[in-house]
Amino acid sequence: MEFEARGHRNVRATHRSTLEVTKDPYLTPRGECIIAVASTKAASELPMEFKELARLNGCRVQLTIEAGGVVDTVAGYGSPALSFTDDRSMVFRRSSYVCPKTVMVRADKAAIDLDRRLIDALRNPSQPVKLRLEALMDG
Repeated sequence: MEFEARGHRNVRATHRSTLEVTKDPYLTPRGECIIAVASTKAASELPMEFKELARLNGCRVQLTIEAGGVVDTVAGYGSPALSFTDDRSMVFRRSSYVCPKTVMVRADKAAIDLDRRLIDALRNPSQPVKLRLEALMDG
């Protein structure tokens, strides 16, 4: 499933446990986990087939972020506890904590771990960001 967002001059990407993509068009300097704004999707708008798969035990979830010719990938897991009810954002977490924004738990990266060349590109407000979200079952 692919969707788009854009960069913002206040992208800091220094959060150590989460990263977030928001539909909001703005970002304050305090938003240290937000890596992209003006997303075309929020957790509640993900396709039903993605949500159903991501709620299965053992489902792997992968997020691919592309901007300015740089690509980075975050891998983690779904959870039966995912509600996908937030209509503004998506959060990808290192922990197993789940809230309405959560779409991935036990991620291998947080905002601070992303390729810094990608973060530089994400600081450009006119930079389009391509995102791909996949739910994968082994076997």
